[in-house]
Amino acid sequence: MTKHSSKLLTNTSSKSDQLEPHNELLSNQTLYIIFALVSTVKFLLIPTYHSTDFEVHRNWLAITYSLPIKEWYVNAKSEWTLDYPPFFAWLEFLFSQIAKFVDPEMLKIDNLNYNSPETIFFQRTTVIIADLMFLYGVREIGKVFCNSQNNYMAFGCLSLCNIGLLMVDHIHFQYNGLLLGILLLSIAKVCKNESISILQGAAWFAILLNLKHIYLYVAPAFIVWLLKWYCFRVNKFFTKLTQLGVIVLTITFVSFGPFLSQLPQVLSRLFPFKRGLVHAYWAANAWALYIGADKILSVISKRFGWIATTKTASMTGGLVQEDTLAILPTPTPFVTFVATLLSILPVIYLILKKKQKHLHREDFVRCIILCALSSFIFGWHVHEKAILTAIIPLSLLATLNKNDGRIFMILSSAGHTAIQPLLFPYDLTLLKILMHFIYSLAEILCFQELFNLSLLKIHEWIYVIILPFITIYETVIHKIIFGQQLPFLPLALTSIYCAIGVIYSWVLYYYVFYTNCTVTDVESSNVKTSQKVQTKIDKVKKRN
Repeated sequence: MTKHSSKLLTNTSSKSDQLEPHNELLSNQTLYIIFALVSTVKFLLIPTYHSTDFEVHRNWLAITYSLPIKEWYVNAKSEWTLDYPPFFAWLEFLFSQIAKFVDPEMLKIDNLNYNSPETIFFQRTTVIIADLMFLYGVREIGKVFCNSQNNYMAFGCLSLCNIGLLMVDHIHFQYNGLLLGILLLSIAKVCKNESISILQGAAWFAILLNLKHIYLYVAPAFIVWLLKWYCFRVNKFFTKLTQLGVIVLTITFVSFGPFLSQLPQVLSRLFPFKRGLVHAYWAANAWALYIGADKILSVISKRFGWIATTKTASMTGGLVQEDTLAILPTPTPFVTFVATLLSILPVIYLILKKKQKHLHREDFVRCIILCALSSFIFGWHVHEKAILTAIIPLSLLATLNKNDGRIFMILSSAGHTAIQPLLFPYDLTLLKILMHFIYSLAEILCFQELFNLSLLKIHEWIYVIILPFITIYETVIHKIIFGQQLPFLPLALTSIYCAIGVIYSWVLYYYVFYTNCTVTDVESSNVKTSQKVQTKIDKVKKRN
């Protein structure tokens, strides 16, 4: 057997793939320094603009503090009703117990849009502190996957300094760092060989689902991985399956148990299908291209008189509402569900088809990324921030493999550009462009150090280089040319152009994943053939 073939058949979870203890200690210290520096930047961002999501979470603090549990998912005094799973409601309740010592006024139900300096500082600080879970997740998954200090540090830099998280969590205002940290931790746990670690990973993912249900989109990846990596290995299939089932059901019952009497109300809050196909600002996905095509077709049809009248497409105004298209058929939630399911099935099939001895931890992470991308591209009422669910795990593999690095550069550039219009105040324009430039430069330097080559093709470089100019047009040039006219045009242009990069990355990643699986099968066949030939040669030698 050749050296390459021998390596191919080696399980990637061997200790030799992990950092040496001395390097791990040194790398962790550097990781903590990076986190401390980034946290300093986060504190400096406290006075900046915050979105309505700030009031959403302040209202949730008030709801969980001031009302009995039975009213948490019923109260509708504010339009920002509680619509996250129960574990997040309990997290808000925990924060509220501290908030009462900072400014009790923020915990009053009727105190809508309350944002005293104390409230702003408190809520911003909770996000920064919650990011400790992100640091923990980055550290744990880095120890499992990274086999050199360079890989570990590059991943730490690309993840902890991710500008998407800085923009969404620490300017716009959300808790994505906390949630993505739990996602990374659960991935790290289920990729180990020890049963106790795998069960802990399943528990962490169940907790994540009960904090934010959007992670249901990557649940198929966890299901097939746990079946292949844990249940189908060695023996005791039903025992292992029962263990996983008990863990998930117990955590879900603990989460939803206090709300069983109002379960329909809770579920209607978690899955509000009447919100429409797209968010107020279109996510950079297939539906942005679809709606853009509908708008172009409606303008052309009206100009040439192909249709007598044209109904107004409600989703071209940037509002959250039930949508109707002017020309093309309007997709329903069922259509988007089918599209999402069909886009996920190929990667699920490839994981299930792959032989146990050829299954690598990287396959699982790629499966998560493809599931996240598929749901982002074809899902119902997708928020632009959801692209981070694919970008953050990809930042890990990007430091290990040049193909992943290539796709990461395209996807992160397009995804981060698509997030930037959320920071719409004019005085944030320079900050957005500067953050994009610094992070892009860090990517290039990291990959140059790791792979010593340029990862992108010429047409990919052209696409990426244009992205900052899209932001400049959206924030500056459009107003110079059109003034107050066509206010939604720059947003639509941003979504459509970024959607091209996101979908291109998705298609390319599917190709890389499929090719990798196919090559593995072919090489395995070659190994078996060479083994048979060698056996025949040995027999001939013995006869002679």
